[in-house]
Amino acid sequence: MLQIKIDDELSLRILEERHAEDLFAAVDNCRTYLREWLPWVDATRTVRDSKDYIKFGLKKFADGQGPEFGIWYKGELAGVIGLHYIHWQNKKSSIGYWLSEKFQGKGIMSRANEAMLSYIFEELDLNRVEIRVATENKKSEAIPERLGFELEGIARKSEIIYGRTVDHKVFAKVRD
Repeated sequence: MLQIKIDDELSLRILEERHAEDLFAAVDNCRTYLREWLPWVDATRTVRDSKDYIKFGLKKFADGQGPEFGIWYKGELAGVIGLHYIHWQNKKSSIGYWLSEKFQGKGIMSRANEAMLSYIFEELDLNRVEIRVATENKKSEAIPERLGFELEGIARKSEIIYGRTVDHKVFAKVRD
């Protein structure tokens, strides 16, 4: 099992099928909160849906397209961070993440993204990583800003979330 220990209370672990109940509970316990920015929340209706997501992530990882990590805080599944894809020819990727509401404000997501950046640049040997954030999602926007990403522009009408279209800020970080 791929694991990145960040500190005594925080680690990233590749999601496995045995984590499906914990993953479903994390989503189910804060649906309204997550639904504001994540279009897949309503499609996650059962533990089976979470298990299918995990299986998809494991296949993606086996196919060389990056991991889907559970973010474990003090032994509890707090959220997820992973790579949307890896474009090996151009040595680039994109990070996606979410955190349960009760874990907000503890620096968890900043530390998880720092660990992902090290993994991306050092282990995967990629040169570029993007984070795309809905323009109104100020909490999520603070992560790439805090970690030294550069704002490269706005992708207009980039995503439809439950009937409303949102623009994305496109942040990128390149390996020096």
